[in-house]
Amino acid sequence: MSANILVADDDSSLRFVLSQALTKEGYAVRATGNVATLAKWVREGEGDLVLSDVYMGDECVFDVLPGLRAARPELPVIVMSAQSTVATAFSAADAGAYDYVPKPFDLDVLISTVRRALAGGPDAKSRAEASKAEKEERLPLIGRSPAMQEVYRVMARVSGADLTVLIEGESGSGKERVARALHDFSRRSNGPFVSMALAGANAARIEADLFGTKGKLAEAKGGTLFLEDIDDLPSEAQTRLVGLLQDGDVASNVRLIAAAQRNLGPLARQGGFRQDLYYKLAVVTIRLPPLRDRAVDIADLARAFLVRAKREGLPEKTLDNSAIERLKAHDWPGNVRELENLLKRVVALSPGPTITAREISQELDTAHVAEADEPSATEDLEGALLRRLRREFAAAGAQLPAAGLYDRLLAEVERPLISQTLQATRGNQIKAAAVLGINRNTLRKKIQTLGLRTGRGD
Repeated sequence: MSANILVADDDSSLRFVLSQALTKEGYAVRATGNVATLAKWVREGEGDLVLSDVYMGDECVFDVLPGLRAARPELPVIVMSAQSTVATAFSAADAGAYDYVPKPFDLDVLISTVRRALAGGPDAKSRAEASKAEKEERLPLIGRSPAMQEVYRVMARVSGADLTVLIEGESGSGKERVARALHDFSRRSNGPFVSMALAGANAARIEADLFGTKGKLAEAKGGTLFLEDIDDLPSEAQTRLVGLLQDGDVASNVRLIAAAQRNLGPLARQGGFRQDLYYKLAVVTIRLPPLRDRAVDIADLARAFLVRAKREGLPEKTLDNSAIERLKAHDWPGNVRELENLLKRVVALSPGPTITAREISQELDTAHVAEADEPSATEDLEGALLRRLRREFAAAGAQLPAAGLYDRLLAEVERPLISQTLQATRGNQIKAAAVLGINRNTLRKKIQTLGLRTGRGD
């Protein structure tokens, strides 16, 4: 017996085309132009599959889809939309849709999706959950928490524009994934996406690798240039970048997306970063929450990472409820990257098909991923540095941190130390040098190297 397909779209021409194409494939089709009729048919038990537009007049299928999925969890729903934004894709996944098809679409691809949905087998709930995990794994970011929903909203607003974007977030929180998604959903998506890590790089190397005739800036022509750890950019390079951003030809040829682990606003106000460069970079700012602030997303992230691990050749595994709760209880100093690395290790090492809390705890207790204690009010500098180092090594997972760790950490200590001392002495370098216990020439050199401002015009 042929399957019955419910088609919902307020475009009568598209309804006709879909009905004809599906009927030709041997399916029985019933079509409507509004959400209310579709919902009525589904609740009455009609249809083996739903193919629906997202918006029909003032109605949105996402408003009724969770209820329909609850009433008939075995019913696959494929949603179509001309509003092909990151937000729409995530809304489809969160509402429980089997798949999301952006308009305009290829009819053959759509029919193939229908066949795949109908051939899911008897265990519809398991199939739907597996499909959701696979869909989440393909999406640029995963999460239903309010903080992540705000990230999606901002991404959707800027997806069609060439605005410069600053992404702020801790190490491992997914800044590059956001940058890639912004590129993929932009009008520059057919151009190159070029990434450059600035952490630990000196001014000479940045000058050659970024601004040279065969540098990253030239390589990114017509596409997107993503600068990681922009907060580590030396002062000389900051000056050069300001000049390039003021050049209309350069600005029109390359879209710039920058990422920082620190909040650049306060850093710029304290003299640790050029304010004019900050304002040029922060046309739109996206702040990624740390994983510890969105534990509600951990289950979805974990499922997607297990799917990815399977695709990379690791055994297929599942997590029981105790394992999920154990993951939620962890502080995750290395954020999403640490979670993914940990799950890959557990999948590779655990003997059975189901991962338990015991196996998660064993791996968290290893030297690879050390639990980071919450800092106390009386924690000394050594303790704070130890926590910082733990985060650095945890985020690297099975790899080692990028070269230049010593210089990076030294700069992180020197920058606020000297900046705060200059602020306390109102920019008086003689007094600041005395407080720090170094001579004035050394202080001047460090101010220049770190790109600090004294507030006294020198």
